[in-house]
Amino acid sequence: MSNAAASSASAPSSPVIDRFSLPDASGHFGSYGGVFVPETLITALQELAAEYGRARVDPAFQAELRHHLKEFAGRPTELYFAERLTEYCGGAKIYFKREDLLHTGAHKINNALAQALLARRMGKTRIIAETGAGQHGVATAAACAKFGLQCVVYMGAHDMERQALNVFRMRLMGAEVRGVEAGQKTLKEAINEAMRDWVTNVRGTHYILGTAYGSHPYPMMVRDFHRVIGLEAKEQILAREGRLPDEMIACVGGGSNAIGLFFEFLEEPGVRLIGVEAGGRGIARGEHAARFAGGRLGVLQGCKTYLLQDGDGQIELTHSVSAGLDYAAVGPEHTYYRDRGRIEFAYACDDEVLEAFQLVSRLEGIIPALESTHAIVHGMKRAKALPKDKLVVVNLSGRGDKDVQQVAAMLAAT
Repeated sequence: MSNAAASSASAPSSPVIDRFSLPDASGHFGSYGGVFVPETLITALQELAAEYGRARVDPAFQAELRHHLKEFAGRPTELYFAERLTEYCGGAKIYFKREDLLHTGAHKINNALAQALLARRMGKTRIIAETGAGQHGVATAAACAKFGLQCVVYMGAHDMERQALNVFRMRLMGAEVRGVEAGQKTLKEAINEAMRDWVTNVRGTHYILGTAYGSHPYPMMVRDFHRVIGLEAKEQILAREGRLPDEMIACVGGGSNAIGLFFEFLEEPGVRLIGVEAGGRGIARGEHAARFAGGRLGVLQGCKTYLLQDGDGQIELTHSVSAGLDYAAVGPEHTYYRDRGRIEFAYACDDEVLEAFQLVSRLEGIIPALESTHAIVHGMKRAKALPKDKLVVVNLSGRGDKDVQQVAAMLAAT
């Protein structure tokens, strides 16, 4: 769906959704997802799926995870009424789900803590991870420091330059950060190198994948570990307003923060769900990372989903002001629900994001991550288009401390 269409369409008719039936036993969300990896990793993925299946229903594992999410990560996070931004937009009330208040600065700590506990349960002593904007890398480094696990994080060299603060934070907490010089030197290449490492060191190593992507069971696991976002948001909006929101909006790279927010609302027909991709410099080849605006079905890094590729199946170049959204593919569960008409997708372009980044900082005293600002851009558009009795919840998935030097340089150059 185009950006304009997503902005102007009425709330979708609600298809019948059975969210707990997915994925199936082979890791498919309809025709998406699955397992597309080297034979070396098949056994490791099967063992991971089996162990997670046990942990998922183990009261002791779940209790320990809840403890760490509260005492270490800082859950629950607030649902914050953005009063001045609402006044500025002149329409619907805007709420922020404040994942930026979590320890390490983003929602990523939910998944990192959970997978670190799972790795320890499996007897793994070495952790690898990939990172784009650095927030998943920082969260993984923090979890590994807490539990005494060796940590190696792969990061594209270009992303290391624009996220230098997070590189230092990872190293400060004991992680080894390995720069990746191949290709565009961004997230896709970092995942490639992490998977090569895992193939080589699979016996004692667990790969903490950072988003709701990859081969089964990762999309399911990461979704489940972020469900807490939506669970809290539902309880909080009911307490604040006495009803559910009209629209919920989240940025989508791989899609972890979005599926975490949306999952508890999939079976609520009156709640419109909108994911916002990176429109970059505009929807032209190599200038964006909006998979639903310019992509097609394909297989990349263990998963069948929508991705940006040419007619020969070669992965296209991507671009976004946001390192965390600068990825050629999107999580398979999002693709499934997009086909079903349950989750809509729009995009925000770099110039809109930079403007909103400054505006929210001035009006609310909150500096949002560039990733999260994509959702804010669309949230502001929707608030302006809706009457004042409507409610819009935007997932503020991370804080923008990591981005201020990059934004300062970009603004100085204009």
